[in-house]
Amino acid sequence: MKLLILRTVWSGSSDLDELIEQTITAGFNGIEGPIPKDESQRRALRQHLRDRQLAFVAEATTGTDPTSERDWWIPRGDRTLDDHLSDLKWTVDQAAEMGALFVSTMCGYDAWSWQQNVDFFGRALELERVSGVTISFETHRSRSLFNPWITRDLLQHFPAMKLTCDFSHWCVVCERLIDTEWSILELCAQRAMHIHCRVGYAQHAQVTDPRAPEYATALAAHERWWNLIWQAQAQQGMTQVTMTPEFLWDGYMQTLPFTGMPVADVWEITCWMAERQRQQFSHVFSSKA
Repeated sequence: MKLLILRTVWSGSSDLDELIEQTITAGFNGIEGPIPKDESQRRALRQHLRDRQLAFVAEATTGTDPTSERDWWIPRGDRTLDDHLSDLKWTVDQAAEMGALFVSTMCGYDAWSWQQNVDFFGRALELERVSGVTISFETHRSRSLFNPWITRDLLQHFPAMKLTCDFSHWCVVCERLIDTEWSILELCAQRAMHIHCRVGYAQHAQVTDPRAPEYATALAAHERWWNLIWQAQAQQGMTQVTMTPEFLWDGYMQTLPFTGMPVADVWEITCWMAERQRQQFSHVFSSKA
């Protein structure tokens, strides 16, 4: 089984050439991010991906106001279920041309009823079936999969549903490391398509610095959960798996009062986490990797 480590576009420069060069220099296997709406930007990204032989996971964020300068990723209460599906479909429709491995989506709304969730995911999975493009649904705050229990219920309701597992969000929502929900973690591992390997803890979705000894317990817990996923993926016969160290600046990285100075370097942490997980994976699957 081969591990592809991707970097999120949100951790780098808005200049595509600079972003790609930094990604390659740091040894990442590809990138994860949204497909540009502008046709010329899409063409430029597609050319870079092909020329540099980079893997690509297409990111779909649904039900938002992309023109908002603040909290644009938060779903808006006035966006309908059809709006969410339309946003997802746009990315799915572009994914094959971009050479995406699959679509990972931050979708739905935490305020939806059970029936609204059933309607949405039922139609999303039908979109996956008709399009032939794999869709992986992310566990994320403010979204339908914002806690372990609604996720468990939806996974049981939809046997074909696959996950992008970002357990850092659940640590905040549950206000604890989620070993307490081991049976749900096992179910998630069986459905895991992709991992976002950010480390969260009870009060924040991103530790200040996962290298710090005060966060050793949180790091060990997340690595326990990621290993559970890798083991399940290996048992399912997957030959290639993906992981994105998704450490971010905007609101995730803590800052000093008054000055706004970040207390650690996101890119340095991202590169450290990438290398650590390569080593972790190699240790677990040295005979298979």
